[in-house]
Order: sequence, then C-alpha cells, then structure tokens
Amino acid sequence: MAHELHAEDRQAIGETLSLHGHLFDGGHLGRLGEIFTPDVVYDMSALGVGTFEGIEAIRSAALRLGPGNPVAHHVTNVVISGGEDGTVTALSKGLVLRADGTLASVTHLDTLRRHDGGWRISHRVISPQRTPLGGAYLAGAADR
Repeated sequence: MAHELHAEDRQAIGETLSLHGHLFDGGHLGRLGEIFTPDVVYDMSALGVGTFEGIEAIRSAALRLGPGNPVAHHVTNVVISGGEDGTVTALSKGLVLRADGTLASVTHLDTLRRHDGGWRISHRVISPQRTPLGGAYLAGAADR
C-alpha cells in the first residue's frame, strides 16, 4: 500500500524539483547533492545523450556539454504519489529554453527518497514530447 504524503513532504519535493533548474541554469554544479542522492541514475537516453550514474557523472556530462546545455529549465504540472517502499514518484513536465531561442518540452519521471535530511532524486528519466496527444489520434479525424 502506498504511504500517505503530508503537505510538508509535497512542498519539499516540489522545491527539490524546482531547485534542479536553478542549480543547472546558474552553473552551481557543486550543489547537486542538494537535489540528487549519491547513487542517482539520470537517464537522458531518449534524448540521445545517454544515462549517467552518480552526481559526479552528471556534473561532468553537463560540463562536457557546455554551451549545448539549455539556458533555462522550467518545471510544471507536477504530480506526486507515494510508493510502498518509502519512495515517491513525481511526474512533471519540463520546458527548456536553448541558447538559439528554441523551446523544447520534456517529461520527467522521478523517483525520490529521503537522504541527508531531505527529499532527493534517486532516479530520473527524461523523455522528449514531440507529438501532440502522445501520438494518439483517430484516423480521419482531420476530415471532421
């Protein structure tokens, strides 16, 4: 049975998700331990970037990507649910602004757990949103 989350937990989880954008956008890569567990798995393979394990691997990947990183990350539409094992799942949308002015939409699927006195992301999967309705449509609907 999923455990109940209190309002304080939901707020803290939301702040962890929001802090991600502030840390990356500001280049505060030395503070990633504030949002990730040490053994975090960060999966961006659907974006063609790969999967990274551990905070140092994420930090190194961001530095290697350099100016290819988005200039702004925005998180929205956060849905949080408690797991049976004390973890939490957070599903959210992300908007990223690139240096060339283009905007992209992604979906984050995060698993969070308590670590070092707060909620930290232990697993993140980022998937691009490239088609309306997730690709679902009725054949011939445009003719109606």
